[in-house]
Amino acid sequence: MDSKAIVLLVDDVASNIHSLATILEDNYVIKVATSGKRALELTCSEPMPDLILLDIEMPLMDGYEVLKKLKADTRTKHIPVIFVTASTQMEDEQKGLELGAVDYITKPLRPAIVQARVRTQITIKLQQDELVRMALRDKLTGLYNRHYLTEMSKLMFANARRHEESMSIVMCDIDNFKSVNDTYGHLKGDKVLQQMGSILLKQQRSEDFVARYGGEEFLLVLWKCNAKNAKEKAEKIRIALSELHIDGIKVTASFGVAQLSKQHVNFNSLLQDADTALFKAKETGRNKTLIH
Repeated sequence: MDSKAIVLLVDDVASNIHSLATILEDNYVIKVATSGKRALELTCSEPMPDLILLDIEMPLMDGYEVLKKLKADTRTKHIPVIFVTASTQMEDEQKGLELGAVDYITKPLRPAIVQARVRTQITIKLQQDELVRMALRDKLTGLYNRHYLTEMSKLMFANARRHEESMSIVMCDIDNFKSVNDTYGHLKGDKVLQQMGSILLKQQRSEDFVARYGGEEFLLVLWKCNAKNAKEKAEKIRIALSELHIDGIKVTASFGVAQLSKQHVNFNSLLQDADTALFKAKETGRNKTLIH
């Protein structure tokens, strides 16, 4: 994967895009749009840009309108935008900044100025991304943390209800994890948790949500997935873990599955059913998957 930041250049004049690309292409991955509509499409497409250099004067949809749409969309509102324009009117600059642009570059372009301003905004963006990642992710496993799970689970539950889509959750608990820590030490225990996190990340679809629930417990929220399919996914994870020997330690896990139904008044009631199934799996021998 390319580690360079991604910069989207938006201008309806090809020569302007070429000039900007020539200045920036050695240090960044460049994406190009020649209209406001295409800019919005590319911004929402993976991989999303880290910074947008946006021309103001474009036909059909000018830069101001593009910026308004970017700021109105939760997916794109945090992407910094620098206006690039031939206008030197103070009113134009003020309008752009008031709409949410982070900077303003005037033409003719001066390469050193363009590079400096882009570098500054990319640095700020990447620092903010890292702070967000640290706030949302479990440091040990790289999975989402329980705090973020609380917010996302409510949203996914509401969306499944509204659109009448199937949704299942899988609660997972590593078997006899306390004995792993007591016998081999907490560093080995941490390695087991990291391996479990790695397996979960490999198995998840883009629409799934996987979190470390706490300690040795993990939770999968599976969108558009019934209990049968959720159990199949849990079994793949269970088998993958049981086949590992982490520094000579054989580890297994138990899984409880619950599918959203009309009886579930909120996410916590669905979670309780998955927890009940997990408890039964542990109680009846461990290293198995049960559906509530």
